[in-house]
Amino acid sequence: MTQLLNKKFVFYLLIIVVIFSLDRISKLYVINIAETYGNVDIFINNFINIILVWNTGIGFGLFSFEKSIIYNFITLVILLINFLIIYLIVINEGIKNYFLAAILGGSLGNLFDRFYYSAVPDFIDLNYKEFHWFVFNIADIFITIGIICLILDEIILNKKN
Repeated sequence: MTQLLNKKFVFYLLIIVVIFSLDRISKLYVINIAETYGNVDIFINNFINIILVWNTGIGFGLFSFEKSIIYNFITLVILLINFLIIYLIVINEGIKNYFLAAILGGSLGNLFDRFYYSAVPDFIDLNYKEFHWFVFNIADIFITIGIICLILDEIILNKKN
């Protein structure tokens, strides 16, 4: 039984490390472009561009503040949420843990940036004509997918019960 639990935790850890690594590699690539050319403004097609924006708020630039006390408070809250997610992975079983691991992997990627850069580099710009969605990064994608999957799991599970 313990060996089975250890295998599950190793698999969850692998998910977290892969997501964290994908996020770090993509951010380092974009930051390297910015350092080499002075800015990042890559047109891919009519719907997606790569630009570099430094986010001091939470996901998608929400709650960005100049004051370091608010930034530090938000960082502390994110850190506490990460510990809560780890706790939920430990006490839960089943498919929810995969979604929690995806959220945690993305969150740790952004949390690393908050400590290392004092901001999170966002670079994926989705747009249609003159409407631009929030600029985001790979970590935000996994956080969002994990949350959506948790919500759908709850809806489906509650529907069955």
